Amino acid sequence: MGRPEASDRQNGTVNTSPVTALELGVEPVASADDAELVAAIADLVNLVYDDAEAGLWFAGARRTGPQEIAELIRRRELVTARSGGRVVGTVRVQQLDDRLAEFGMLTADPQLRGVGIGRELVAFAERRARELGCTEMQLELLVPNTWSHPSKVFLRDWYARIGYRHVRTTRLDELYPELAPLLATACDLVISRKDLEEFDR
Repeated sequence: MGRPEASDRQNGTVNTSPVTALELGVEPVASADDAELVAAIADLVNLVYDDAEAGLWFAGARRTGPQEIAELIRRRELVTARSGGRVVGTVRVQQLDDRLAEFGMLTADPQLRGVGIGRELVAFAERRARELGCTEMQLELLVPNTWSHPSKVFLRDWYARIGYRHVRTTRLDELYPELAPLLATACDLVISRKDLEEFDR
């Protein structure tokens, strides 16, 4: 269980990358009932964020859990990347309004760094947004506001290189008040957007 369904292949939600031998697709709804797969995806997300956001959260804070992952799958918002049948990356893609989509929960297996999983997932997310009729893509980047986190600096620069432009900065508690008490350091959310039509030209 957990492999993209034939219908997903036919409607263009699955892409095989010849560069990294990755199979990407919107995770089929049936996968939400595969407890082993859902737990493995949650573990991967938490593993990646434990490293990427080290020092931002109090010990024991988790990025996600099986219940949230299953719900994202049921809503067809979770994209997975597989290599050899194993999930090696994820990204969440959600439509915020008629013209705006957002991606988040971008992860890539730490053992496969440098092979382009993140790049392929972002590209797939942007194609998915276009399929939904959206013309802009948004992302939120959590950053400490009194010091520089190396992982966040790298991501900010990488997103800028692929076309994302800062639109506003807000406090985490303004958008996610339930998460603020879990922070070990003061953080802001840096919100960036990319004009998908501009980059189609």
